[in-house]
Amino acid sequence: MNPVVGVTAIAAVSLATAVIGFYGLRVSRTTGDFYVASRTVKPWWNASAIGGEYLSAASFLGVAGLILLSGTDALWYPVGYTAGYLMLLLFVAAPLRRSGAYTIPDFTEARLDSRAVRRITSLVVVLVGWLYIVPQLHGAALAIRITTGLPAWVGPVAVVAVVCITVVSGGMRSITFVQAFQYWLKVTALAVPVVFMLLVLGGSGLSPAAAPAANPTALGPSGPYQTISLLVALLFGTLGLPHVLVRFYTNPDGQSARRTTLIVLGLLSVFYLLPTAYGMLGRVYAPDLAQSGQADALVLLLPGRVVGGTAGELLSALVAAGAFGAFLSTTSGLVVSLAGVISQDVFGGSVRGFRLAALVSALVPLGIASMTESLALAGSVGLVFAFTASTICPVLLLGIWWRGLTDAGAIAGMVTGGVLCGSAMVAGSVLGAAQTPSWLAQPAAWTVPAAFAIMVLVSRATRGRVPRRITRLMMRLHTPERPLATER
Repeated sequence: MNPVVGVTAIAAVSLATAVIGFYGLRVSRTTGDFYVASRTVKPWWNASAIGGEYLSAASFLGVAGLILLSGTDALWYPVGYTAGYLMLLLFVAAPLRRSGAYTIPDFTEARLDSRAVRRITSLVVVLVGWLYIVPQLHGAALAIRITTGLPAWVGPVAVVAVVCITVVSGGMRSITFVQAFQYWLKVTALAVPVVFMLLVLGGSGLSPAAAPAANPTALGPSGPYQTISLLVALLFGTLGLPHVLVRFYTNPDGQSARRTTLIVLGLLSVFYLLPTAYGMLGRVYAPDLAQSGQADALVLLLPGRVVGGTAGELLSALVAAGAFGAFLSTTSGLVVSLAGVISQDVFGGSVRGFRLAALVSALVPLGIASMTESLALAGSVGLVFAFTASTICPVLLLGIWWRGLTDAGAIAGMVTGGVLCGSAMVAGSVLGAAQTPSWLAQPAAWTVPAAFAIMVLVSRATRGRVPRRITRLMMRLHTPERPLATER
């Protein structure tokens, strides 16, 4: 790609993000605006914003790359990402909104009447957020290097700079507008080139190349255990993603939260058809990228290869803009969710504290990304889902649906799941993909049940610690709001 075209595309989407963020500043006045947009975001806006922040580097670049490497085995990723939202709809969305909390630690402290639980939850939420931001910055480094020829470090620095400006300016209110815009940008950036590529291929008779052989080091599932474990990670991990859960606090009521989730399911289903199409086209027309270690760059490179000429460069520039939008939207959502947690626990919960916490939330993963190398994007994010499913998910599900959960059980379960899954992730990074056994490469199948089991067993052993206000709390979580009361 012509570097000037690439730089122009990325600069344009960064400028649009900043402009929309500054518009949000005009309507951000209160602490509630910064944390949860004063709980006034309508379902379509919220659903678009959720799609914007959830469809990360793993979705925009990584899914197509994994399909190029692993073929149909990798289709479990988009299936799991989308189905996770069905779990949210059924078990979490409305009760979490009714809790009235600002953050996940707020919820666990209120539910279990324990500052210790809050501290552990806050630590886990921050760790999950940082682990999730790092792949976004790796994806930005890849996109900058491929599309502009600039040094790879420019990508992560640019993402963090734009995100900090946007989040610090207007908090959740600004980010809602930004992420809704970026969802539709991502869909357009993938859909338009696909249409042009299919038209060119249908009329030119371009000869397909040999499809790549299955890659034994690919992070896609390659057997029954790997598939089941991956689905456990994606289905249960979605329930614990802090940047997704905080979105349900912005709905006016539980009914709106459920409607938002239904719309998100539709938006995700439409989106994931597109990277799947790129992956399938890549196996036919660009298999060499699998052998050269550039699978994650398939979405960026394929339009230029198939269409060619000025049109190909313009289509590649559109894809680059959408990719950068993916990095910006997901990172901004994570920074907002982490800033809310850090601000309340460290900086007193003020607007100024929120802004300081946002800077900390963005700069720490920037340092980590600068010292680490990128893995396959979808696979690395899949491990973050496994960690989330082993820690935050059990305390949310049991906290919402089981009266018997205690603070001691919640702490024991989160620590157990975090230690087991974290140890598996470290062991896998030390051994390398080729040498890591499947039960360590995909640990969710045993770490998630272990976390649930420990949480239940310890809670039963400490049943005297069940909060006295449990009946009132459970009624609040599960009693639908009156429509007339929410309309006033």
